[in-house]
Amino acid sequence: MKRKVLAVIPVRFGSTRFPGKPLALIAGKPMIQRVIEGVRVCRSIDRVITATDDNRIFETVRALGAEAVMTSPDHASGTERVAEVAAALDYPVVLNVQGDEPLVDRAALAGLAEAPQDPPLPMASVMARIEDISAAADPNRVKVVVDASGHALYFSRALIPAGASDFFFQHVGLYGYQRDFILRFGRLPLSRLEQIERLEQLRVLENGFRIRMIEIPRPTLSVDVPEDIMRVEKFLKESGSR
Repeated sequence: MKRKVLAVIPVRFGSTRFPGKPLALIAGKPMIQRVIEGVRVCRSIDRVITATDDNRIFETVRALGAEAVMTSPDHASGTERVAEVAAALDYPVVLNVQGDEPLVDRAALAGLAEAPQDPPLPMASVMARIEDISAAADPNRVKVVVDASGHALYFSRALIPAGASDFFFQHVGLYGYQRDFILRFGRLPLSRLEQIERLEQLRVLENGFRIRMIEIPRPTLSVDVPEDIMRVEKFLKESGSR
């Protein structure tokens, strides 16, 4: 029997590289609206909640007729914000959908909803193969290396493995968790590698847990800086989407 799935979209207003990013307009719609709409079309998800510490985002989401909750402003990561929401609700499987993924992949969400249905698997995430090695120089493209079973060995903003000339795997910021595990994650202290790389998933690996990686054909177009808005709008225009 399939266990129920909760998707949480953690967002904050004060991004260092792009303040106010969740409310930035993409072809006339706030980015957070596009993320919510993308998650809602996945039939594997039973409930979608936006988690924020900013009243402007909260009111925007509510005005869209979507569900939002106010969370603590003291969280060090989006996962901690998701854990706060998960702790108050009884959903065995919890997805963390980053608020800067306006073109969130439906197949990736379905895979994340399915992977943690297996109790021994605490966490899953997503990656895509990139053959343009020159793209690896971009620190906003997080790289991941995996073992023979598809579990993550390490994530980095630098090129890994060093010297790769054929392809690398780019991490896509989507996560699926067992509810018990994400609550445990929220109690773990910040790890050294997490702070160095500024990648919260390294806290999981440093504490000895595994992350199953799900491969998708291509990475999504996430928004890290204002210039990325134009890339997403170009894609929407060329694909005929709204």
